[in-house]
Amino acid sequence: MSQVAVNLWPMIPIRRRAYEILEAARENDPQSRFCDGFLVLLISLNVMAVMLESVSVLAASYGPLFQRFELFSVSIFVVEYVARIWVCVERPGLKFHHPVWGRLRYMITLMAVIDLVVLLPFFLALLGGVDLRFLRVLRLLRVFRLTRYSSALRLLTDVLKDEAANIGAALFILMMMVILSASLVYLAEFHVQPNVFGSIPDALWWAVITMTSIGYGDVVPITTVGKIFGAAIGIISVGMVALPTGIIASGFNQALHQRKRQYGELIESILADGKINEDDHARLHEMRERLGLSDREAAAILNTAHHRLHKAPSICPHCGKSPDQAVGS
Repeated sequence: MSQVAVNLWPMIPIRRRAYEILEAARENDPQSRFCDGFLVLLISLNVMAVMLESVSVLAASYGPLFQRFELFSVSIFVVEYVARIWVCVERPGLKFHHPVWGRLRYMITLMAVIDLVVLLPFFLALLGGVDLRFLRVLRLLRVFRLTRYSSALRLLTDVLKDEAANIGAALFILMMMVILSASLVYLAEFHVQPNVFGSIPDALWWAVITMTSIGYGDVVPITTVGKIFGAAIGIISVGMVALPTGIIASGFNQALHQRKRQYGELIESILADGKINEDDHARLHEMRERLGLSDREAAAILNTAHHRLHKAPSICPHCGKSPDQAVGS
């Protein structure tokens, strides 16, 4: 073993422990739970501070306090960002195991990019010449960092990734319908209301508002053809706008069933070997937290697995038949 490897060996347990602390906390890990709770509180306070800072009276009275809190928050976030890059090689699987390429791959993941983007407003403000309102909006993106600590939000993110192609197709069809609607209402209303429907881009506002069922009423067709067409678009849009929502809801439901099935398969594999020991309990607890299943859902899956295994006929290891089949033969 080289001298470099010997020198690095003591750092591996430290890095592993740092990874466990920074990842989603387990119930039996108070340090990790404290770290998660502290970061969630800090992110929430940052979002509140950004909103309060947009009030001119509060910004004038407590400006220095807001600045000190921003400096403190950015310092914590920078340390966290660097630490996550350092410990990412401890993630399960081989994707991030390489000390260089693994860390580079991690830096382009969605959550790592969000972690980096939310740091930019502080450093851009130091350069000067940047609109403070734009920086304030960038700081509000810190709310997306909460997805790391919510299993439901992580599930939604996974669903959006899995259904991206279907959602994109639905949005493309919706966009085509908006353009077609704007073009037809432009033909029907242009000569009567040239100031409102003077061009197809002007008519796009009416098409979007009508198809999303908002209906502000500031722009409406007044010709007979325009009214008939507007009524038809309003009816058709009910199904068109609901299409992306239905895709997401269906994907969410499928993802929930898939997670429960994974947990059930693990339970059945454990029960097939005999009773559940302490190591098995730890494996089940870890998977339950990783999948975001509640105690009640986990208990129901366990009861179902017990019932299925007890009702399943035993198989003879010699002839491969159930007892009833063996007697009958």
